[in-house]
Amino acid sequence: TEYTMSEILGSVYDLMEKTGLREGILFLDEINCVSETLAPMMLQFLQCKTFGNQKLPEGWLIVAAGNPPEYNRSVRDFDVVTLDRVKHIAVEEDFTVWKEYALRKGLHGAVISYIDLKKENFYRIENSAEGMQFVTARGWEDLSEILYAYEALGIVPDMELAVQYLQMPSIARDFSNYYSLYTRYRQVYHIDDILHGQVPRVSVSEFRAAPFDEK
Repeated sequence: TEYTMSEILGSVYDLMEKTGLREGILFLDEINCVSETLAPMMLQFLQCKTFGNQKLPEGWLIVAAGNPPEYNRSVRDFDVVTLDRVKHIAVEEDFTVWKEYALRKGLHGAVISYIDLKKENFYRIENSAEGMQFVTARGWEDLSEILYAYEALGIVPDMELAVQYLQMPSIARDFSNYYSLYTRYRQVYHIDDILHGQVPRVSVSEFRAAPFDEK
């Protein structure tokens, strides 16, 4: 309750004083979760860049983000007066863009390669008889982190683990099966060695003897 909008504006002036920057972006997250009592002040801020008697410095832009109502029950729709004063950009999931991020971040290969094969499972939100089921980019990234941790500890991940992050049982089960094959093939066929330019003699004979689907 002590962290107020005026302190957020104050942090902009502090940054300018420390760095000499004169232009920037003030980013406000969950903008459509603002309470009704604050809505008039937020309208004033978006329109005039002022909050009370404090003003956002010239050269600074306001960028705000919010979730659609179907993702967050505490969300309230903006009225026309507010929407008329902002540029509204609808952001949709894009696996191609996320894949670049995932590769730079070093996400688990099983996660990236699975979604590459089944892009329709990258981002899904559905209402079912059991309630809301969903798979999101954040869930895949969190799953990647726990997979690395399990592997470091020598613990075998299973479907019960996957469904904690991929909250759609059918996709969690499908990924769990894929992960089992992924780790098996990586070990049996010495994939890491091959990617490092080393092809053990045993790999050649194993490849020749492998079933068609494994090839």
